[in-house]
Amino acid sequence: MSGPTATLLRRALNRALLARQMLLERVDLPAEAAVEHLLGLQSQIPGNPYVALWSRLRDFDPETVSELTRSRKLVRIALMRGTLHLVTVRDALWLRPVLQKVFERNMTPGSVYGKALAGVDMAALMETGRRLLEEKPRSNKELSDVLAPHFQDRDGHALSQAVRAILPLVQVTPRGLWRQGGLAISTTIESWTGERLAEDDAPDAMIPRYLAAFGPASVADMQAWSGLTRLAGALARLRPQLVEFRDEDNRILYDLPDAPRPGADIEAPARFLPDYDNVLLGHDDRRRILEDAHRAHFKKENGLLPAFLLDGMAGGSWRLDRDKGRATMTITPLVRLTGKDRSALAREAEALLPFLEPDATAHEIRFVDAR
Repeated sequence: MSGPTATLLRRALNRALLARQMLLERVDLPAEAAVEHLLGLQSQIPGNPYVALWSRLRDFDPETVSELTRSRKLVRIALMRGTLHLVTVRDALWLRPVLQKVFERNMTPGSVYGKALAGVDMAALMETGRRLLEEKPRSNKELSDVLAPHFQDRDGHALSQAVRAILPLVQVTPRGLWRQGGLAISTTIESWTGERLAEDDAPDAMIPRYLAAFGPASVADMQAWSGLTRLAGALARLRPQLVEFRDEDNRILYDLPDAPRPGADIEAPARFLPDYDNVLLGHDDRRRILEDAHRAHFKKENGLLPAFLLDGMAGGSWRLDRDKGRATMTITPLVRLTGKDRSALAREAEALLPFLEPDATAHEIRFVDAR
């Protein structure tokens, strides 16, 4: 890299992010390829990936994701930030070892569960947990109950938490299938897929994939998205392959040379996002898509309320309610809406409502003021 470092204004970073997240326009891409490009979709709420893909893919059929999940090409596994994601099996097998330190950090001697498990033979615990989970997939409660007799006078919940943190577990179907329920039941990814985890835990392969979906970005952004620390060393190794920019606060941003960086004047459409969408969680500095003044509105335990995008920014939240046969989408704007804005949001909502609630006898869209 040579020459002066260009500065990217926040609006330019917004448009680059939207382009890579397929939020400037819906794209023609198979669902599996989209999930892989995005490096996973948040899936604490099983239906969230379906909304995320509906907003990104043209003519999206949710049954394709169900079939990919049923056929074990997509899995729901804890990864970035220790949270549950829908990812391809290909990505899960190499990403989980890279992110393993995120999970082990919760089991340090000074942590809550670390203290509860002081003196436990962790190798024996993992071996027992693996055997019990591969014997048959189990819920968290069931795993707690069957582990406790093997470790006398130990809290079964703490034992279960340790196994869930350290072993690479996937939630099995029918949970995660389109419009189907099911208890959260887990087994190891090796047992579920018949594949082995990668042995390499270096983050070098993860960083270009992150930049392809979220860049340009700083080291702090990469660390906030992944939950890992000390990524500067990996960035130093990768620098010859990257280009550098600066943001408005003079922070260094890294990017792939040929990644899309559209002009800041490109129009951005209205879009609805599910709770926890990674486009809002992918950076330490989220001001490229979420104003600091609006962050408090979206906060809830362990994540964010569902947001809508207006001119590329999180412009407010939305909620879906079902009362008998009527499905109602309530839209709460945080910015002043023009007539054009309101029409754009209404059109998008009118398309999303029947996707989410095809059996409802009536659909309603309401705009309300933030309180």
